[in-house]
Order: sequence, then structure tokens, then C-alpha cells
Amino acid sequence: MRLRNITGSREVIADSEFVVKEAVLFECPGTWHDIFGNENPIHIEIGMGKGKFIHTMAKEYPDINYVGIEKYSSVLLRAIQKMEEEPLPNLKFIRMDAEDIAKVFGNEEVDKIYLNFSDPWPKDRHAKRRLPSKEFLARYDVILKRNSRLEFKTDNRDLFDFAVEELEPAGWKAEVITYDLHSDEALMQGNVMTEYEEKFSSMGNPICKYIIYR
Repeated sequence: MRLRNITGSREVIADSEFVVKEAVLFECPGTWHDIFGNENPIHIEIGMGKGKFIHTMAKEYPDINYVGIEKYSSVLLRAIQKMEEEPLPNLKFIRMDAEDIAKVFGNEEVDKIYLNFSDPWPKDRHAKRRLPSKEFLARYDVILKRNSRLEFKTDNRDLFDFAVEELEPAGWKAEVITYDLHSDEALMQGNVMTEYEEKFSSMGNPICKYIIYR
């Protein structure tokens, strides 16, 4: 059974204390510090999967607020289960389509964005759906603070090449570009691996990464 088809996952999400309710999502812009009850920086991961990366980050950096965003209910369910085993006060989840990201966070309300092993949407007609596309970069431009950073990791070289090509027309600049993250000792310091990163790197696949700003 595919994760996204697990029966009852939406009901679990609706009842979870760790998930921001869909009914109030569009009321959230400008209120995230109130939601967390502090003025700490806000970092978000778009397409968090089962939540290993963002849960680890929230545990290691308790003075940063984290929001994990996932479209598929049955994938988000895994992250909820992880939180039930080890609750963290600085981590919240959202079930939503990333296209609405600028309706959920206010102007310059986010301090950092993570994209990890995003869906490549390989067909050309679906290019606008890719999370590092210029269309999505325009959305991130609204919610990300000036001079803040967006980090993207993938093992998909075609997607990464596409992402790099999108930077100039979107008005973004690269601080770091690497086509073999795990061979870069400096970049690997503090690197937290996702489930996919562990899997693909163990297979010998090079991991690409960029850090960008505008």
C-alpha cells in the first residue's frame, strides 16, 4: 500500500495537537510567533516527507521554531507518529499544497527555507510544479526575510540542473553550489540527512546542494 493511501490518516491529522488546523491556515500570516509563543526565528521545510530531517533539526536547535509542510496525509502521518514518541515544543506541521505557501506565512516572516529531495516532476509540462522553479521562487521571495537563505538538496541531477538554471531569471543568487555534498568536508559539518539522503548516498549517488539568497 502506498503511504499516501493509508485509510484514516486525514482523521488522525485533524485530531493531532502537532498539526495546525486547515480551517485556520489562512489566518496564520503574521501570527507565527504567537502560534509558537516566542520571538525565535522561523524555519520551514517544504515537502518534509516522514519528518526525519525537521524533527532532528528541531531537537538540535531548540531556539528555532520549525514548521514542516507536507501535501500527502499518509506521509505526514509518519511525522506525527514520530512527534508522539518524542514531542518537541518548537515544531509544528501543516498539511497543504505548497502553491499556497504565501497565503500561510506573512511578508518576510520566515528566516530560512529547506527543500529536500523534492518531487522532480520530470515532464516538461509540469515544470511549474517543481519546488525550485522560478514560479515557486517567486512565492518564497514574499515570505523569506531579506538576505536570508534557502537550501535545496537532491540526488536528481536533472532537477538540480533545472533548479540552478532558474536562479538568474528568478533574481536569486547562489552562495553555494555543489554536485557532491558528501565529499565537501566543510558543507558536511552539521549536515542532517533525510531518509532519502541516507538511502541514495548509501547507493553511491552523489547529493547535490545549493544555498541561495536574493
